[in-house]
Amino acid sequence: MTPEALSALIADTLAALVADGAIDLPDGAPNTVTVERPRVKEHGDYATNVALQLAKRAGMNPRDFAQLLADRLADADGIERVEIAGPGFLNITVGAEAQGQVAAEIVAAGQAYGTTQTINEKINVEFISANPTGPLHLGHTRWAVLGDAIARVLEAAGAEVTREFYINDRGAQMDKFGASVLAAAKGEPTPEGGYPGAYVGDLAAAALAARPDLVDLPHDEALAVARDLGYAA
Repeated sequence: MTPEALSALIADTLAALVADGAIDLPDGAPNTVTVERPRVKEHGDYATNVALQLAKRAGMNPRDFAQLLADRLADADGIERVEIAGPGFLNITVGAEAQGQVAAEIVAAGQAYGTTQTINEKINVEFISANPTGPLHLGHTRWAVLGDAIARVLEAAGAEVTREFYINDRGAQMDKFGASVLAAAKGEPTPEGGYPGAYVGDLAAAALAARPDLVDLPHDEALAVARDLGYAA
């Protein structure tokens, strides 16, 4: 039994108690109920404080409310034991066969387990955008994980997903990058709008090692060489 299935069972049980007149909820029973893993394993598989949340609305003592709910849940398929703790918490232990059923469903479904057809759309997910104008860092790793996770969730919901890894290695920014490397190689200040990071000095040194004549080349040629060698580094 999954948490979602247990939540639905508790909600249905509350609705039945209302329908039978055992409890009175002016706004009706909730459609969903929050269930969580107890902090202490011995307290069962799941726990809920729904009795504490609804008892006042029902004009009842929380433990009395919890007892009515516990008695009904104890007879439900897949429930092994229901215990009341403290002022009205419900600790629920599900039957081994119920847990085994979930495992069987997962094995039978394979990679399709948990997927839906909720989103029938084509979606492009662009992420990382690791530009060659600066060093890679931990943030790029985080965005790679997050972007891929978003894409996987969308695919599991039925979307047709295209992943786009954007590398900005053309255009004005690369020209500014090349100009920054060339300026560093010549010992000149970083040009306006360029890249002043210390790493640019390292790239300039690598460029000079590869092309000792870099600073003696005509400007346009030197700019192209500095850009290409910096990009490669």
